[in-house]
Amino acid sequence: MKKNKISFEMSFWAGYKAGNPFKAIQAFFAFANLDYYKQHLSEVVMHCYKTKVYKQDNPSDVFVLYTILSSFLKVCYCLKKKSKKCKVAASLRSETVFLLSSLTKEECENPFMVFQKAFEEKTLEEFELFLYQIVEFSLSPHTADPDPDLTTPYVHLIRMLDAVELIRERGVEKIKKTVLVNVVTE
Repeated sequence: MKKNKISFEMSFWAGYKAGNPFKAIQAFFAFANLDYYKQHLSEVVMHCYKTKVYKQDNPSDVFVLYTILSSFLKVCYCLKKKSKKCKVAASLRSETVFLLSSLTKEECENPFMVFQKAFEEKTLEEFELFLYQIVEFSLSPHTADPDPDLTTPYVHLIRMLDAVELIRERGVEKIKKTVLVNVVTE
């Protein structure tokens, strides 16, 4: 049986394709830093509730952010699946924990939990719909319809950004499967 691979669709913004989620993370942070993504995501979501169009001088920036975050969500979905095969290296003393305040202590120890929780609550398609909606609403001169829940996916996305930053800082280790053999002595 052939496995279905998810394309990260990075060539639009990174200029190349990456099949490995950890290489995609490197490209993601080579493009911009964590603060940039958090700030611009927050601004886009806030503009959903305003009549002013976000980035009126250059709305294409919103489209670029959309394509990057769409790739990011696909990487996170892939990382959810990798949680059984990989673990994050031990905590570093130089870690900027205050920047990762959206994570619990347990999630800081195992950031893969963040992806598990996010994709248990929302599907990849629902996260992609969220991205589409915030782009549409932030570029519209009308306020957002109060029906769509923009808060839940926004919070999960911020937490996934923090988790990926933690994974990038610490690195990952493959989990070695050990086979326990019961030895019977007579």
